[in-house]
Amino acid sequence: MNKKFMNNLDNRIDYGVILPVFLLSIIGILSLYVALNNDPIRPEIGNMLMKQGLWYLVGGVSIVIVMHFSSKLLWRLTPIFYVIGLIMMALLLKFYDPYLESQTGSKNWISIGGTTFQPSELMKVAFILMLAYVVTMHNVRYVKRTIKSDFWLIGKMLLVTLPVILLILLQQDFGTMLVFLAIFGGVFLMSGISWKIIIPTFLVTFLIGAGTIYLVTTETGRNFLYSTGIFHSYQFERIDLWINPFHNDPNRSFQPAYAITAIGSGGLLGKGFNNIDVYVPVRESDMIFTVVGENFGFIGGCFIILLYFILIYRMIRVCFETNNEFYAYIATGIIMMILFHVFENIGANIGLLPLTGIPLPFISQGGSSILGNMLGVGLIMSMKYQKEATIAKY
Repeated sequence: MNKKFMNNLDNRIDYGVILPVFLLSIIGILSLYVALNNDPIRPEIGNMLMKQGLWYLVGGVSIVIVMHFSSKLLWRLTPIFYVIGLIMMALLLKFYDPYLESQTGSKNWISIGGTTFQPSELMKVAFILMLAYVVTMHNVRYVKRTIKSDFWLIGKMLLVTLPVILLILLQQDFGTMLVFLAIFGGVFLMSGISWKIIIPTFLVTFLIGAGTIYLVTTETGRNFLYSTGIFHSYQFERIDLWINPFHNDPNRSFQPAYAITAIGSGGLLGKGFNNIDVYVPVRESDMIFTVVGENFGFIGGCFIILLYFILIYRMIRVCFETNNEFYAYIATGIIMMILFHVFENIGANIGLLPLTGIPLPFISQGGSSILGNMLGVGLIMSMKYQKEATIAKY
């Protein structure tokens, strides 16, 4: 009986998702040790490693808990999670950490008892659930799709997206806003909306993107963006440093230039574990990939990317294999969240993209980021664990 139960339990756990997450977490704690150990400021390494390890533990427990949630329970809780997330984001505008705001320019951190936390990381998961909720409810109600019903769906999706984007803009956190837009784009594409709407939408998005590039790279455009009050000098500085990381002023280009130098100095095989010669500021969070690049070179960097590839591939399989429409949209949102984080973080570290302050999933220091990503993994795990049928009516 016990053997039969264990075999059944074994079949319901997706080890193709768990194993990459576990390996990335091990790499994360080792990379954090190297980053802190080679920091000239010499922070309390033991204390910070213990906090990070505790967050991994909390994240692991959250996976186990969430994977036991049925889709019906998630369905009932989704609007509650969404509203709580909005309230947390709104309160942050008043109770943000002033020190971190002065350092980063964003009001996206709250400090509780000496521990900082970023509510937007949990809001990403709540937002994914709410988008999946809205799309599923609409598709169940409008089985026969028309252009009119598709536009009605877009309106519903925007209705739950705009409050989040507005709060992010008020927090002046452009990087996080891009993550929410990526999530929206992924669910939008998979929602069954007619290509007669999708193609023009993507053309308009392309034109907006091209216009934005013009605005942020020209003096006239920047003056206009300044006047809106949404964009600030530090954001334009990040773009300038992306275009020309090896600027004549070392104080301005220190982080991106030295990040590229550190990764390049690792060569093919790297310098070996805990061998750091190039100093990169704030290496433990947004620039953690430079530790892998310098210690283990091109091969180590490729191994990290391979682990993410396996994780995303397994998540995509779950997305296509599930018979539950609600789950399918949740999986789409989580895939887009993690994929965009990886693409933007590694791209910024190697100089392909501008720095936006987005952490590397499961590796960068930060409890809120780890918890948010682990909750996403838990939702993916629940899809195989629950083995539920297609939602018909709630």
